[in-house]
Amino acid sequence: MTFKLLSSELVELIYSEVLYEGEVAGRAADTSLDGALARIQNRINYGLIGDAYSLAACYATVISQGHRFNDANKRTAFIAMDTVLALNGIEIHWNTVEVGQKIISLAQSDIDEALFTQWLRDQVAE
Repeated sequence: MTFKLLSSELVELIYSEVLYEGEVAGRAADTSLDGALARIQNRINYGLIGDAYSLAACYATVISQGHRFNDANKRTAFIAMDTVLALNGIEIHWNTVEVGQKIISLAQSDIDEALFTQWLRDQVAE
């Protein structure tokens, strides 16, 4: 399956758009966004991502847990996830409180990527 992916430049642009005034801009020390996004490509190459939901969940996981930015990692993860879904033909009308709680749970490893992927699928079924 061929997916539409996000470049590191697009993720950086998303980040710059969700950053609030007064937050610390820029990347966290010694982190690589390209390296994090390469993990997604590797998982695709090895057949570990089978659909757009698992792809979007992988972006959300890599960005929210990787702490690549000084601030706004979870917001960046959400917009990146939503963008990946849209680029791959899936539109979800989000309950902002619920999706926010799920992204926080994912970022804190309270839920794993597989459960998050299933939750994404369930959002379309509702």
